[in-house]
Amino acid sequence: MSPNEASRTSGGGGSRFAEALTPGRIGMAVLAIVTLLVIFQNTRHVKIRLLVPEVSMPLGPALLATAPLIGAACGSYVMARRRK
Repeated sequence: MSPNEASRTSGGGGSRFAEALTPGRIGMAVLAIVTLLVIFQNTRHVKIRLLVPEVSMPLGPALLATAPLIGAACGSYVMARRRK
């Protein structure tokens, strides 16, 4: 066993956790938690117009349905800018 392998196997568990907690990931986790708090706090019924039909439903599930769509649109925009 080489010295590099020995240092990775002994006491290296904490560094993997530290590598996983980047500022970007922490920020995204905080943003996700705040988004869920806003969604679950808005429980009153609202009228939503979907092109022609009008639907009455709680605002929370409506936000919960649109949040992934907005996230996917933002993610695809960021990935398209990265490719350039």
